[in-house]
Amino acid sequence: MKTTNLIGALAAALLSSSAFAQNSVTLYGLIDAGLMYTNNVSKSGAHGALFQATSGTINGSRFGIRGRESLGNGVKAVFVLENGFNAQNGKLGQDNRLFGREAWVGLTSERYGFAAVGRQYDSVVDYVAPLSAEAGSFGKTSFAHPFDNDNLADSLRFSNAVKYASPNVGGLQFGGLYAFSNSTGFNANRAWSAGASYANGPLSLGAGYLQIDHAGGATGSGAVDITESAANGVGGFTLAADVQRVAAGAVRYDVNGASLAFVYSHSQFEGSTAFGSTGGHVSFDNYELNGQYPLASRLKLGLAFVYTDGHVSDTRSYSVNPKWQQIDTQLVYSFSRRTDVYLEGIYQHVTGAHYVAFIDTAGGASSTATQVVATVGLRTRF
Repeated sequence: MKTTNLIGALAAALLSSSAFAQNSVTLYGLIDAGLMYTNNVSKSGAHGALFQATSGTINGSRFGIRGRESLGNGVKAVFVLENGFNAQNGKLGQDNRLFGREAWVGLTSERYGFAAVGRQYDSVVDYVAPLSAEAGSFGKTSFAHPFDNDNLADSLRFSNAVKYASPNVGGLQFGGLYAFSNSTGFNANRAWSAGASYANGPLSLGAGYLQIDHAGGATGSGAVDITESAANGVGGFTLAADVQRVAAGAVRYDVNGASLAFVYSHSQFEGSTAFGSTGGHVSFDNYELNGQYPLASRLKLGLAFVYTDGHVSDTRSYSVNPKWQQIDTQLVYSFSRRTDVYLEGIYQHVTGAHYVAFIDTAGGASSTATQVVATVGLRTRF
């Protein structure tokens, strides 16, 4: 009996080892915490300088689980469950979601590409954002264009989404996403996007399009959650518009560890009440020039300049179209591949009657047309 039990235990162990060799589940994460100074923040009728402890100034703090299982013939089942949280107080992010950053399951194949269902990112984020200052390893959240109007800093994620990405063929890849409204209205709070990228040696190109239909007045069961998007600072535009459209393109050239890139995006909000528009048209044209340069083996400098040209129709109180200019600077010193310290400085100036500066993550809008932010922080990955 004892011999039989021993043989059974050994057989189970061997089978388990064989299965483990073909499958994997990985716990991963990133913690980004720092201290920020903003020269002018207006809140509750008062204004002045603001000192604050921050979480996710560059990268949102998160932990996640990713897994894959080999199904044979080069096909794998894959999944990601990714949580966002505030490193300063431990609270959940993305409007108190357990896995608010990503939650999807799918299939992937080198021959046929990738397909997944769940909460995911759109094609503008997938194909254009990696070339912008909103890239994961660059300024990301703090370098967002005004109000993240083009979603390059992924303030919005999309629930009920079906996504496809083609295999990479000679540096070319394309894909798309459709997010269901989960409503009998079908087009109430739905979204779709498409994009492509191409890389050949030092040259990289990306383009993408995103459209969100009738997000205003819908519930969190659709593609976009009202509460979450409002908390991210973009709800005033997304939820006040009947239709939101974003078209973006980017080009980057890399040489000897340095890079230079240009990004253009056009965002328009039809049926919007933002900036005093009476259900008219609000749009943004964003022009971004960014670059990174290694000052030493462990020290990298990043710079970006963004010019945003805004247009508001049918306005009651804002008589001049707004224009933003923003300068972003960043120094990153890497202690190791996993841990680094960063120093960021951001300056924003806006022109146009009644408009005030508002840098993303600054803690609030300025009481004037200018705002300055300085942040020192630490990031570690696991």
